[in-house]
Amino acid sequence: MKKEIIISGFGGQGVMSIGKNIAEAGTEEGMEVTWVPSYGPEMRGGTANCTVILSDQRIGAPITEHPSELIAMNLPALLKFGNEVLANGTIFVNSSVVNEKVNRQDVKVIYVPCNKIAEKLGNPKVSNMVMLGAYVGATGDIKEETIKKMIQEIFTGRKAKLVPLNLEAFVQGLALGQNS
Repeated sequence: MKKEIIISGFGGQGVMSIGKNIAEAGTEEGMEVTWVPSYGPEMRGGTANCTVILSDQRIGAPITEHPSELIAMNLPALLKFGNEVLANGTIFVNSSVVNEKVNRQDVKVIYVPCNKIAEKLGNPKVSNMVMLGAYVGATGDIKEETIKKMIQEIFTGRKAKLVPLNLEAFVQGLALGQNS
């Protein structure tokens, strides 16, 4: 098994967090993993993307030109990377931000209303956890329990109060992904 994933969006959308969570969960589950971040000229509001590779064998190079999956948190991400996804791959689209449809018949497309769900939960910052849940639910590459455990470990001390919100966002995305 080898999955090459590009996660892309504006800085501040939690793109790096999605990638880092997938990479750390892969490591926790005994996979070979790479995570390569790439930032645009600005952290917040500029472009940001990262590449994650999950494999059951050694990884020769940490970057990819043709990912098996794309997580597009905004339209520029979809336009830049959408045509690079391999045939039979999957494109995850934040449909709260991207109003265009993917015009490819050779990939699976999962539209996830990340921002809409996050706003209903009361905090737009958890839209990335919704998308992470959708990814985990649709692909099965990472175990649900691994991510839930990581969420509880990430938010400690004063931030511990954010655990239930992030878990709920993840679970709602997970259900969308499993039903796609």
